[in-house]
Amino acid sequence: MDRFFSRKMKLSDLVEYNHNLILMLPCMGISLGFGDKSVEDVCAMYDIPVDFFLLVSNVYTFDDFVIDRNTIEQTDMRCLISYLLAAHRLYLVDRIPHIEMHLHHIADRVEEKYGNILKKFFDEYKTEVNNHFEYEEKQVFPYLKKLQEGESDNSYRISSFVHVHSNIEDKLDDLKQIIYKYLPGNILPQESIELVFDILRLSSDLQKHAIIEDRVLIPYVEILEKRVK
Repeated sequence: MDRFFSRKMKLSDLVEYNHNLILMLPCMGISLGFGDKSVEDVCAMYDIPVDFFLLVSNVYTFDDFVIDRNTIEQTDMRCLISYLLAAHRLYLVDRIPHIEMHLHHIADRVEEKYGNILKKFFDEYKTEVNNHFEYEEKQVFPYLKKLQEGESDNSYRISSFVHVHSNIEDKLDDLKQIIYKYLPGNILPQESIELVFDILRLSSDLQKHAIIEDRVLIPYVEILEKRVK
């Protein structure tokens, strides 16, 4: 395996190296069944800028992958908004409801006060995630779209997003601690373990999502802001 992914590599090799990329592919609009096609060929099939696909794939896989301003300026970012929106839908429509279903199934079988704590904590987490994504979709993405079209908008600056941007995966760590410490070991032990693994996967994925926003979205918007002054 090369130090980082490249356009000539087989997409199947990327997914084999990091199976978590399976969850990223739908956000790019890519379906399974790509055979032995290279990253470049698959991206061409789906009209995805290969440099953007590789940027996201490398961020998701390599902790020491460096994203500098020059890389951002040279990357075709026309799919950035659609990618982030698709990621939001994945979390809100699929991943979080799946975890919630199992959590409620377990919470209904433990002592009521512990079950209520689990449900309340997760409800608060859902609200936080929804508010986080709603702000991005109503404020940040429309602003970015205007900038991409060469329009200036003095009513907003990406610095406002920087100040309110929170790490929504942090509360999941607290939820894991509650499960570790207070969930009775004899209550659906297999489902409880699966629930923790689901939470771990979601937390890891949200960390990568936050990196994309912090190291790609924000610097990219800052670059566009300077261009349209």
